[in-house]
Amino acid sequence: MFDTLINKLLHDTYITLETTPSHSPQFTPIVDKIEALGLRNLVDAFSTTDNPLAKLKYNALFAAKILQDRFNKPVIATMSMRDRNKIALQSDLLGANEIDIRAILALTGDPASISDQPNAKGVFEADSGLLLEIISAFNSGMSYAGKPFTQKPQEIYPFAVVNSFARNPKTLQKKMVKKINNGAIGIITQPVYDVENAKLLLELKVAANKECSSEHKSAELILGLFPITKLRTAQFLSAHVPGIHVPKVWIEALRVANAKSPEEEYKVGFELSKNLFDELKALHPKLHLMTANQFQLAHDILV
Repeated sequence: MFDTLINKLLHDTYITLETTPSHSPQFTPIVDKIEALGLRNLVDAFSTTDNPLAKLKYNALFAAKILQDRFNKPVIATMSMRDRNKIALQSDLLGANEIDIRAILALTGDPASISDQPNAKGVFEADSGLLLEIISAFNSGMSYAGKPFTQKPQEIYPFAVVNSFARNPKTLQKKMVKKINNGAIGIITQPVYDVENAKLLLELKVAANKECSSEHKSAELILGLFPITKLRTAQFLSAHVPGIHVPKVWIEALRVANAKSPEEEYKVGFELSKNLFDELKALHPKLHLMTANQFQLAHDILV
C-alpha cells in the first residue's frame, strides 16, 4: 500500500485529500460522506488533521485507521508537536506502527493560546524537526534515545509542510533543506493560488535537493490547494494567514461576484479554483487538496 503511494509520489500522478475529524466521538459519518461521493476512486490517499487551530477534535491516528480500513488506501496521519512530549510522540508512533498507520505528517502545530479548551498549555519540546528525527531513529530500529527496540518497527514514511509564499524565497529553500535533511520524503505546501508561485516553489525544491545531495537525501514537493468560493475566505487568507498569497485578481473577481449574488460568488470562486487545479496538475501532478470537509466541492474539483 505505502510502496505504491511513494512510487506514485516519485514517478506518477499523486493526489491526496485532507479530512478533518470533527468535535465528536464519531468519525464514521465523515467517512460515509466520502464513500457516498466516490472520492475513494478520485484520490491516491487521504490525510487526517491533528486538532487544527488547537481546537479539540477526534484523534488523527484513530481517524486514519478507520479511513484506511474502509477504503484500503493509505492515509497520512498528522502529528502535532504542540500536544506531545518525546515520550508520547514515540509511544503513539509505536502503537500506530502495528496497525499500519505509517505515513506521518510532522507538524509543529498552532499555539495552544488559541485553543477552545480553557487554560490549555502547549508542549512544544521542539518544532516538527524533532518528530522527523524520531521517525529516522525508528526507521533505524531504535528509539530517539538510541535504545534498540526488541523488534524493528515497520518503515515509517515522513512528510513535512512549508509555506507557499515568502518575501524572500530563499527562506523557503532553507526550510526545505532542513526538512529534507531531517528525512522528509514529501513536503506539502500551504495553498498555492498562482502558477508562477508554484513554478518558483518547484525551483526552490530542486535547489534544496541539490543542497542535500551530499547527504543522499531528497524530497518531492506536493502543491497544496484550498479552493476559495467566498470573498471573505480570500480576504481572511490574504490578511491573516502567514505564508499564503492570494492574488488581487482573485479578490477583485470575488468582490464583483459577491455584489451580484451568493450563487455568482460561488460560481466565480469555483471556476478560479478548478482552473487553478487543472493548471497545477498539468505543471506538477503532485497535489494535496484541502476543502475543510466540503467533500462535494472536492468531488467537483477532482472530476
